This record gives sequence, structure tokens and C-alpha cells, in this order.
Amino acid sequence: MIWHLIHIIDILLWLLLAASTVYILFFALVSTLWKKRVSRLTKYLTGQVLAMRKKEHFSYLILYPAYNEDRVILNSVQKFLAQYYPYNCFHVAVISDHMQPETNQKLSELPITLLQPVFEKSSKAKAMQYAMDHFQKAEVRGQRSEDFDYVIILDADNVVEPHFLEQLNEECAKGYKAIQCHRCAKNSDNDVAVLDGVSEEINNTIFRKAHNRIGLSSALIGSGMCFDFQWFKENVYKLTTAGEDRELEALLLQQKVYIQYEPDIHVFDEKVSNKDNFQKQRLRWMTAQIQSLFRMLPYIPKAIMAFNWDFIDKTIQQALIPRSMLVVLTFAMSLLMTIVSRTWCIKWWCLFLAVCIALYIATPKQLRRHSVFGKILSLPTLVWKMTLNILKIDRKNTDFIHTSHDK
Repeated sequence: MIWHLIHIIDILLWLLLAASTVYILFFALVSTLWKKRVSRLTKYLTGQVLAMRKKEHFSYLILYPAYNEDRVILNSVQKFLAQYYPYNCFHVAVISDHMQPETNQKLSELPITLLQPVFEKSSKAKAMQYAMDHFQKAEVRGQRSEDFDYVIILDADNVVEPHFLEQLNEECAKGYKAIQCHRCAKNSDNDVAVLDGVSEEINNTIFRKAHNRIGLSSALIGSGMCFDFQWFKENVYKLTTAGEDRELEALLLQQKVYIQYEPDIHVFDEKVSNKDNFQKQRLRWMTAQIQSLFRMLPYIPKAIMAFNWDFIDKTIQQALIPRSMLVVLTFAMSLLMTIVSRTWCIKWWCLFLAVCIALYIATPKQLRRHSVFGKILSLPTLVWKMTLNILKIDRKNTDFIHTSHDK
């Protein structure tokens, strides 16, 4: 009787992990599909879109929500201001929350808008809402807020190249209302930072590039995001949690707005290099994932009736087991079942192999050679910290969990 019960638990646990494995393996394989080149006709039509709008350059409002980001914000803004793009076609705004007076003084000397709200409970969503309130009432260099075409959301540590806006302008001309740029690591100073960077690139492959390859929307990351200004102005006030990127995704997909991923437009992001910061960051992500899942589930019947595959797919994503936990759990169960039963263990080793194949395919070739295997020893500790986070998840909690940058 006890063995029968153990076998049932074994099968149920395997099915649970297999569902997440099949999902990531499928999209890892999809990412290898050939991408159709842009035709000359498409390039010509892109130029015509700009001509019809009677402008060569769209105008952009760049928002930097910055909570306690004194160490990185000044450098990020200064580098952004060096864009090879008409000065009167973009404007930078920093929402300074709990930053030092010295930092605010230096920012105020730059040609930007510096906003200094005082929140009882801080969050990125509140910072963006505060900024939109300001720009609906104020003019920037003689322009009204309605004159902006797009809004770009960047984190305080994000650094972009001088041709960032030029590249983005070409993609906006194709008519996209939501674009996710390629966020990639700007540091690899220790094992944690390297693994964090590799994890993000795997996400880029599975949840962004692969999805676009078969016509599904890309996932958003939280920064390096570009939205149609009018759409953002109408929807930003609907954000209520610390998982604002997942809320934005749900709103876009409910309204059937396609999210385009641009792998060649880079946004360099500082990866966490401290295990405690890694745990805080993952706690915020896991909490946002659970909140998003419960928020999206009631809309599934309507999405099915409307054949809204993007929304259905996004809801499934919220139920997936984190990949690092998937690796450790399948490996641990494979070892355990090898001891318990040689027959039962076969399916577990097959599942573990499938997870490894999926992650190998999804990892960019240049990172496979980046001595990633030498960093694997840090993975069990990080996964253990993620497992401890499960006990801390409160799906009703909307408090902002700040991930600090190490000095």
C-alpha cells in the first residue's frame, strides 16, 4: 500500500515538472527556426510610414524610475544624453525617490526633468504614474505631452549605446505599439552575476525571440520597454502591484496589442552579484508571477472564446516552475529514484536530460564558452535561496522589494 502511494506521488510530481520542461524545450527548439529576412518592399513601406506621419524622427519621453539609486543613476543618464538623435526629439525624466540631495543636485544640472515625489509606499508603478501626471500638465521645450509619440522605460542602472534611439526609431516606424529591447548583462564580475546574465539570455531566447518566431508576443522584462505614448498614458494608472511589467503585459494582450522583441537593440543591465540581492530579486519576481497568475486566470474563458492565444500563453507562463529549480529538482529526483527503484528512475533521467537540452539550446553560443560550467557550483545555493522564497510569497502583498546595487 505504501509503495502504491509513493508511486502515485512520483507520477504526479513527474507530470508537474514535465509540463514546465515540455514548454521550455518546445520554445528552445522554436528559437532555432530560420528568421525571414526583411524585404526591400518592407523597408520601403517603413519609410513611407514615416513620410505619411510627416516626420523623420518620432519623439520619445524616457522615464527613469529611481529608488535609492545614487550609485548608478548619474552615469546612466549622462550616457543616454549622448544619443546620435535630434536633441528636440527626446526628453529624459528621472523620478528620484529616496535619493540623496547631492545626487539630486547633480541631476538638476543636466538638461532633464527631475521629479522628486514623496511616497508613503514606493513602487515603480507609482513613479511612472507620477511622471505621467506631471507631463500631462507641463510642457517640455515648448512641447505638450500629446506631442510625444513613444515612452521608454529604463531602470536606473541601464546603459544604452549612442545609436539606441536611431535603431528604435526604425522599428517604431513599422507601427509597433509595444517593443521590448534586448536587455543584456553589463557586468560579469563573479559567479552570481554570470549565472544571472545567462539566465536572462535564456529568458530572451525562450520567452521573447522564440515567441516572436511563431507570431506570439514577446514577454516584457521591466526595463528597455517602449510603448505608444497614448496607450501608455491611458493604461499606466491601472497598475497596482510591484510586478508592473507583468501587469503591462496582461493589459497589452487583453487588448490584443502585439509585443515585438528587438534582439539587436541592446540595453545593458547590471546583474546582481550578491546572493542576498539575488534572493530579494527572485522573491519580487516569484511574488509578481503568483499575483499575475491569479489575476489572469479569471479571464481565461473569455480569452479562449476570443482565440486570444497570446493571453492564454502568457497565463501558462505564470504557472511555470523557475528553470534553475527545475534543473535541481529533476536531478535530485533522478538520484532519489535511482536508489528507490531502477525502473522508476528512467523517466526522471529522461526528464533531466530534456531540461539540460532545452537550456543548452536556449543559451547563446558565445555564453556556452563563457566558463558557465565553472559557475555551476553556485547554483545549488541560489536555488536553495529561491526555495526559501516560497515561504515568503504573499500574493496579496503589493509592497515594493528593492534590489540594491553592490558597491
